[in-house]
Amino acid sequence: MSLPPPPDPISAIIFDCDGVLVDSEVLALEIEIAVLAEAGLHYDREEFARRFTGMSMPKFYAELEADGLARLGRSIRDVIHGPMQTRYVEAFDTRLIEIKGALAAIAAVTHLKAVASSSPRDTLEKKLRKVGHWGHFDPHIYSADHVKDAKPAPDLFLLAAKELGVEPDACLVIEDSVNGVTAARAAGMRCWGFTGGGHMSAAAGKRLLATGAERLVSDWDEFALELANL
Repeated sequence: MSLPPPPDPISAIIFDCDGVLVDSEVLALEIEIAVLAEAGLHYDREEFARRFTGMSMPKFYAELEADGLARLGRSIRDVIHGPMQTRYVEAFDTRLIEIKGALAAIAAVTHLKAVASSSPRDTLEKKLRKVGHWGHFDPHIYSADHVKDAKPAPDLFLLAAKELGVEPDACLVIEDSVNGVTAARAAGMRCWGFTGGGHMSAAAGKRLLATGAERLVSDWDEFALELANL
């Protein structure tokens, strides 16, 4: 029996931001679940993370509004939007840090590279500048604001590949969410699941593999070792 051909060489690496470069998802989950509980809408943390992590903000709020109407019989958008935004700003200003080792790892990458994130453009810039990552990616930093359909649609990753001047199948995506892995695979890209964020669990890693990530990377030291083998 013949062996399958080896994968094509990787020309570019596309990084998600939240939960991959900066440890923001653990803060966001804390805030979102608390605000929603105050509004009367309760979620299991694992299920909430599986469903919403990596989703663009407009889609996220639309999904929550649909849940409020279905489960509570009333609109919740006006009740949750302001408190969430206020708490995001406070948490990201005072508690946001990079995921340990991210800066050293991305600085050492010699491939073409980009960030493709579901965050709004201004929030994405603020996060990357705060942890010192911006200059390592600029100008190839793409947000949900750059495309009509954000993750789990492939559009954002396809835009990043186009701007980098590489074919999708020559890209490797680093993602922490089911929505992100779904988008990467739909774009025809290879994808590694990153489990080094403070919000991740063993179950979350298994979900990434089940969605199509070809392997899991537990931290940035492991990423550097695996990258050397590409």
